[in-house]
Amino acid sequence: MLSTRYVRGSLNWIDLGTPETDAAAAFYNGLFGWNFQSAGPDAGGYGMFQVDGKTAAGVMAVEPDQVPPAFMLYFQSPDADATAKAVQQGGGSVLFEPMDVFDLGRMAIFTDPSGVGFGTWQPGQSKGLDVVNDPGSLVWVELYTPDPGAGVAFYTNVFGWETSTMPLPDGTGEYTMVNPADQGADAMFGGVVPLAADPGETEGPYWLPYFEVEDCDAAVAKTEELGGKIRMAPVEMEGIGRFAKLADPWGARFAVMKSAPPQ
Repeated sequence: MLSTRYVRGSLNWIDLGTPETDAAAAFYNGLFGWNFQSAGPDAGGYGMFQVDGKTAAGVMAVEPDQVPPAFMLYFQSPDADATAKAVQQGGGSVLFEPMDVFDLGRMAIFTDPSGVGFGTWQPGQSKGLDVVNDPGSLVWVELYTPDPGAGVAFYTNVFGWETSTMPLPDGTGEYTMVNPADQGADAMFGGVVPLAADPGETEGPYWLPYFEVEDCDAAVAKTEELGGKIRMAPVEMEGIGRFAKLADPWGARFAVMKSAPPQ
């Protein structure tokens, strides 16, 4: 499961790019109870979404005709420049070269070989998210990609992930789970899924973040009430929990989950 004990290859940050930060802050406040906290006058409008004073995500303004509204995931690196080289060697692209963010850390933005955006965060004063797994915070992520084997190979080469597999419930293939190296199965934080397993998806490969909620069905109803979209109605998976796929009013895709109690 996700942890704030960050190591190489762990998921340590997420932020939302949206064309309307004030309206998005209102939407996610209504859905998750997130409160917006500005990162300061020198941060170009960047801010934090917090739950009980703990940072659960970041948020920034984007131009919708240049960058589609979306959540961006960041994975920890001890050396962002070395990670950028590994991305290029693996067939990915560097969209934003490694850069220092004040004294907080060093970041870069990439695409993998299938065109999916992701980032890396080399911690400085900021280690990453303050809270995960609790209601209103990140609990799981999934990569939807046309070639799961190639996707796993790429990210494993870049971040050193370890993997395990299980059959998909519908028998259409395997579900690959990932965790940082040497951390064991308890540190699994995400899965890799064939894009064909998401038949309603028309926008291509993507990373999908899951946020924990107290009540999946109530969160889905609230999303609709606030102007969001239901991409997949709630479903129950034994031993996993109840989850649904959604989108905010600007099209940023995410999911909500009420996790099953630990076995």
